Amino acid sequence: MLCTRCRIRTAVTDDGLCTFCSGTRPAMPGGLMAPVSGPGGWGVGTWPRSPVGLARAVTALLGVVIAADLFAIGTGLHLRGLWQRSATDGSPDIHGKAGDTAETLYGVAALSQGVTLLATAVVFIIWFHRTRRNAEVFDPSVQRMGPGWAVGGWFVPVANFWFPYRVASGVWEASAQTRPDGGWRTVPRTPLNLWWGAWVASLLFTRVTGSMWERAEDPEAIVRAGGLVAASDAVDIVAAVLAILYVRAVTRMQVERALHGVAPAPAAPGAPR
Repeated sequence: MLCTRCRIRTAVTDDGLCTFCSGTRPAMPGGLMAPVSGPGGWGVGTWPRSPVGLARAVTALLGVVIAADLFAIGTGLHLRGLWQRSATDGSPDIHGKAGDTAETLYGVAALSQGVTLLATAVVFIIWFHRTRRNAEVFDPSVQRMGPGWAVGGWFVPVANFWFPYRVASGVWEASAQTRPDGGWRTVPRTPLNLWWGAWVASLLFTRVTGSMWERAEDPEAIVRAGGLVAASDAVDIVAAVLAILYVRAVTRMQVERALHGVAPAPAAPGAPR
């Protein structure tokens, strides 16, 4: 039977945990970690594995997401302007060639947003899962959810507003930079918290404004909805920028953690970590 927490090792305790998750794994002499093959302390075919390549791909794709959002803002505001002139002075531009061109460009922008978001989400989740598996090696005791939730947590309705954050929190704590003596050094979770807050805000804002845009029929309603949709795209840009900072922070910490090569000294009871 697999461990009920990590789902990757054999359960050895009565409550269904493996030696890592139950904390019963014998410590190595001098606090050394088990040796891993590969340059820089990264394993080859085993964990931990370097997240650097995936992090670069995620960063590049998030840059494309930002570009697609800027394109959508520009085309959306142009279309909104045509509808606004129609609402205020009865301008026929929205019903002519100018309006058709604006509608087409806005449709292309919406399609580009969907394609880039999907591609980015796939690569991001792969990177997220890898960092979670690495965290299992760095410190399994602080993991609140198993590695499978690094993927599945995004697809559970309602719970996807919380489960991925719990996974990310454990990854952040396990990947924390270490002092030269092997002890933990507190790393503020500001990049994690800002990214998660912006992502949730962007998701909710996009759903609300998208619904308003679909329901808008008269010119005044279209103008209002168009402005809010552009604002939601701006929030999405902020979330993408913060996601880049978060990905870079976690990747940097995991690289330093792998290069350190020793397990952190156990903290005294009641001591801050």
